[in-house]
Amino acid sequence: MTGVLLASAWLAIFLFLAHRLSFFQLPGLSRWEISALLLLKVAASGALWAVYTFHYTDRASADLFKYFDDSAIMHDALRTHPADHFKMITGIGDDDPAIKENHYVRMNNWYRQYEGNLYNDSHTMIRYNALLRMVSFGHFSVHAVITAFLAFLGACAMFRALLPVLPGKERALAAVLFLVPSVLFWCSGVIKESLLLLGLGLLLYSWMSMVRGRIRSSHLALLLFSLYGLLFLKFYVLLCLLPGLVAWTWSARTGHKGAWWKFLSVHLAFVLIGLSVHLVFPGYDVIEILWTKQKDFIGMATGVNAGSFVMPDPLEKNVWSFVAHVPHALYTTLLGPMFHPGAGLPGMVAAIENGFLLVVLAWMLTRTGRIGRDQLDLVLMCIGFAGLLSLVIGWTTPVMGAVVRYRAPMIPFLLVAALALMDPSRMPFRSTPRP
Repeated sequence: MTGVLLASAWLAIFLFLAHRLSFFQLPGLSRWEISALLLLKVAASGALWAVYTFHYTDRASADLFKYFDDSAIMHDALRTHPADHFKMITGIGDDDPAIKENHYVRMNNWYRQYEGNLYNDSHTMIRYNALLRMVSFGHFSVHAVITAFLAFLGACAMFRALLPVLPGKERALAAVLFLVPSVLFWCSGVIKESLLLLGLGLLLYSWMSMVRGRIRSSHLALLLFSLYGLLFLKFYVLLCLLPGLVAWTWSARTGHKGAWWKFLSVHLAFVLIGLSVHLVFPGYDVIEILWTKQKDFIGMATGVNAGSFVMPDPLEKNVWSFVAHVPHALYTTLLGPMFHPGAGLPGMVAAIENGFLLVVLAWMLTRTGRIGRDQLDLVLMCIGFAGLLSLVIGWTTPVMGAVVRYRAPMIPFLLVAALALMDPSRMPFRSTPRP
């Protein structure tokens, strides 16, 4: 009961902020509609909790709970070893053997079975939950409400970043960002994808605001915060988006001329730099990292007998093998959940949604018209991000259930690209901005 009361109090605070702060007043939507969208995010967070409580009952293997449970050890150190707690929360000086012996080895998920040179993003989620415990007093429902609000904040920031390029499409943009079922489900609960939506939204908002106008300290602070967060959450998602942002900036600063070759050249440059980075930093061979991730994922999936596992053709540790597997990687990410659904209701729902999204995308593309150069830039940025992320997911993830989750933050970008191509006069409804 205490947890419910605390969560309700936090929800009341967030509803008040959404109703009063100008940042959350999204053009084309009423205040009550915005509040309803926040409540929907909280409900989706609760639905994710219910699925991992009553359907997938192995708490030790559920991302929703395993980092929350480990965070209790870090939080308890605040009372018994406050200096250790500070070091663990910040990561400054946490390589002390005493901290490992007293705290880290007691956690089930601080160390991975296969540790490499890359940052272990599990640390970020454990630290995040440990910070929330200072206000949740260990009640998971509070974590669920706060995380849903942060994801809602990220979606609002993304709305504000993209709106200037999509005039007259406010309500359609809100539907794309807030109402897609898999995005709503996977980007609302206490898992990485929710914080990923926050980071992507703040990055787009701060970056585009700075390019469009004068640089403000608040925008710069948000930019640094989002870059730092994405770097330690899922850095490969950040790397997939950066080429598009750089190319969009280049095109915007030069009058949106020659967008196609600018986007192609920037993406090619990023790929070549990525393939060559091991020459400077030997431990960061992109090809070997992706090859290892696929191998480890196959081993994990076969070890637990994953229901939606589809055995891929193993990659080889060379560029040409990855190039040859490009069609299969795109097929896995974009169509795999529809043609290889797992057993039971979750697999069926994912397959139905995948088919529905294809129908919606096809319908949107039948209503295209002449677009401006700024809309073309947005389309190219979204397609570039979705394409790169689809390849990374498709190369490394042979479990369709995981694909549905990992691609969730990418789905809005595909729909936004189609929305940018649509002729406003051929849409079934048009938005009337509200004061």
